[in-house]
Amino acid sequence: MLSEELEVSIRTIYRDVAHLIGQRVPISGEAGVGYILGPGYDMPPLALLPAELEAIILGAQWVAAHGEKELSRAALDVLTKVKAVIPPALQPFISIPSTATKLPLDALQGKDDRASLRAAIRAGMKLRLHYRDQQGEVTERIVWPVVLGYSDITCMLIAWCELRQGFRHFRTDRIHAVELLDEKIGEPRSRLLQRWKVQRITALAKITTETG
Repeated sequence: MLSEELEVSIRTIYRDVAHLIGQRVPISGEAGVGYILGPGYDMPPLALLPAELEAIILGAQWVAAHGEKELSRAALDVLTKVKAVIPPALQPFISIPSTATKLPLDALQGKDDRASLRAAIRAGMKLRLHYRDQQGEVTERIVWPVVLGYSDITCMLIAWCELRQGFRHFRTDRIHAVELLDEKIGEPRSRLLQRWKVQRITALAKITTETG
């Protein structure tokens, strides 16, 4: 049933179908029997609500300001492509946006090789890192990259560290050198990501209990 697949009530389905019919979408049928979409009908290439468009713009602004060169350029390209297909009434949302993000605060922003890190994450390959700690000491680590975490002030590589046999957060601006190894990580990245999330939730719960 459509309501079960979309996880909404049957009443919501009836209301939304009535709204589509009111917008002259060629739907035939009736409540309790079923609906059929008329042949030859295609959805617009990009149908966005104003709030959805603002969400895209805000996200692209943030990436353009905080991402490395490749991602920053890609974020601006996305806005250009969206602007090319949205109707004229929505054009001001991009040309005169109602949202804005803070500029990055990290003085080292853009000097680390995040493109290589993202490529390794997508490929599921191990990395050899030469990492500089807070005291300036450089150590060598073999890690299983999981995800890049961005904030206003820095970027973190979350990875499983073979040396420490646990998840570690590596500031990308402290990675002195990175080498992509010709070896797959030891388990599916989706499982690693889930394990990291569970560990993070457990750690936060422990902190809350100790300070509560």
